[in-house]
Amino acid sequence: MRSKYRLGIDAGGTFTDFILADREGDIRLFKVLSTPNDPTKAIRNGLALIEEETGLAPSEVVSNADLCINGTTVGLNALITHNGAKTGLIATKGHEDSIEIRLGHKEDGYRYDPDYPPATMLVPRHLRKGIRERIISDGSVKTPLNEEDVRAACRYFLKEGVESVAISFVWSVLHTEHEQRAAEIVREMMPDVRLTVGSQLYPQVREYTRTSTAIVNAYLAPILLRYVEAIDAYFRELGSQHPVRYFQSNGGLALGKVVAEQSVYAINSGPASAPQAALDVAEPWGDKNIITCDMGGTSFDITLTRDGLANVNKNIDFLRYRIGIPMIQVETLGAGGGSIGWIDSMGLLQMGPQSAGSEPGPACYGQGGEKPTTTDANLTMGYLSADGLVGGRLPLDVQKARAAIKTHLADPLGISVEKAAYGMFTIVNNNMVNAIRRVSVERGYDPRDFVLMGAGGATGAHITALAREMGISKVLVSKLASGLCAYGQIISDVKYNYMAPAPIRLEGAEAARYLDELFTGLEVRGNEDLSGDGFSEDKISIRRSLDMRYVGQVHECTVEIEPFKVTEARLADIKAAFHARHKELYTYDEPNSAVEVVNVESTIVGLVDKPKKMTIGKGNGAHSALKGTRAMVFDADGSTTDTPVYDGGKMGADDVIHGPAVIEEITTTIVIEPGWTVNLHNTGTYVITADKA
Repeated sequence: MRSKYRLGIDAGGTFTDFILADREGDIRLFKVLSTPNDPTKAIRNGLALIEEETGLAPSEVVSNADLCINGTTVGLNALITHNGAKTGLIATKGHEDSIEIRLGHKEDGYRYDPDYPPATMLVPRHLRKGIRERIISDGSVKTPLNEEDVRAACRYFLKEGVESVAISFVWSVLHTEHEQRAAEIVREMMPDVRLTVGSQLYPQVREYTRTSTAIVNAYLAPILLRYVEAIDAYFRELGSQHPVRYFQSNGGLALGKVVAEQSVYAINSGPASAPQAALDVAEPWGDKNIITCDMGGTSFDITLTRDGLANVNKNIDFLRYRIGIPMIQVETLGAGGGSIGWIDSMGLLQMGPQSAGSEPGPACYGQGGEKPTTTDANLTMGYLSADGLVGGRLPLDVQKARAAIKTHLADPLGISVEKAAYGMFTIVNNNMVNAIRRVSVERGYDPRDFVLMGAGGATGAHITALAREMGISKVLVSKLASGLCAYGQIISDVKYNYMAPAPIRLEGAEAARYLDELFTGLEVRGNEDLSGDGFSEDKISIRRSLDMRYVGQVHECTVEIEPFKVTEARLADIKAAFHARHKELYTYDEPNSAVEVVNVESTIVGLVDKPKKMTIGKGNGAHSALKGTRAMVFDADGSTTDTPVYDGGKMGADDVIHGPAVIEEITTTIVIEPGWTVNLHNTGTYVITADKA
């Protein structure tokens, strides 16, 4: 760290988390309610809380910070609620409807479901304008650009009050001049709109993916621009000496001006930092196979790292919209502390995906919520203290929780409140277990070979139950768990992805020369960008990947290679890497078949100095942290067990607890089911292991 502090901010659907690290290794976590209608308000509230608890004024923190990092759900929320900018599309004539045709089928999982409704179009039909022009697959011009068509589209967009425009022409990645000229006309006639050019944002072969990615970016760009401008201005007022960094879905940091232009990279920025944080927390044990579960108030996010590498997806359907850019794979479902319990038409208890969020929140918050939620169930079962969350700043009302469960679930089902609460707990756990299986079992990974990492404020109450169901015997929960993504931000690097189309068969010296020039060109750009951002050559690293397939295949797979000079002799190494990756994914390879490249990508990383790890002193034995006991429910029959409750703030290194027990940290509560043992490590991590039978 170059300065005294580093600040990470992760804005979630219910809570906004703040991690403040100093040069001496002191790392502190703060949490405030999110303010969806004005995300900057939560940041002000959080900095006010930091001042209240530490005496450090916001200006003192910010002006003495080497990095202030922000992970935001602004883009994600706009996409979920369809509250983005009014967007127009300029496309090759005859291809205006490619985003609606969607390659001729629905998303995976719903392909043969006739009742599954079509996705809501981010650009309505009347705002999709076809332009007479045509590039063919060899990159040559078949039909010149009709500039009057572009001008007519602009005139119509101005009349309709369009805020943002996306341009995407067929085969534009092989011949960019038409898109570039169309962009010049749009800038000339519509100087105030945000403009996204498909061949610049996502220069990869695949027309539908490129068009959809450009539209999503254009749809979010004005919103992200306003957000970035507001945040940057606020931090400048506080005396920031360095520009605010924003976390991206690719797992790296970027400047605000980059995020404002490439807004699609900010969609899933919050949970994308979880793998980096998980690897850092697990480092003392050498664990590199980790499943991270982040349960907040609104959603449950799962990420997986294998052999120390996070799963990265490209060309996926996210919230029903095809996005091509690299994104850390995050499996998300509506299973948070605010998930609402309800009874379906068959008379069966269900949980979520509807959420009470932070406004009005669960019934126990006493803010007007009347429906029973996961948090109400955990409070009713005794897992949570009635003294409240966030160190008592958010008191909980047990009677309102019980009344909501009784009225909406227990009485209609003819069971006790305790049984209904345990049923809610079990069902939401099953929903989360199914999601964990999707990122592990369904991808060929045995979850028993992984460590389970707890993240998010609500996960601790469920973590041992999830591990039990998955057959995982080791769980790690850091004292920073409820702000783990914010912690991941302050230890992450700057990362940019540079792409190019490369439709070429992997044979001969000419192919080698072509690929080498492509990679070299991308990496020169990347080095220039990071050098301009203040990174010296020894702080810049490069990773390469190629999208490859056997000649005749429809889909390709991504193969990572080291950055070396591509010669004809080295083509054999690239082919071997492809064969191995294809076999890993599909159980077979074809070493004698011809191989072709479709796209290439260079990931350029600017290495950021890391703050020191958290350390805690040796404990005096867990008995010294015992607060008392509380009646808790651990069985489906609703019976209660008198269970010890420990103050996590008074526990120290090597303190051991045997379940059943509850450990109360300021921002999370960890439930230790019977059959599990906890040992607190000197890095502030609870190591929870299953007792041997």
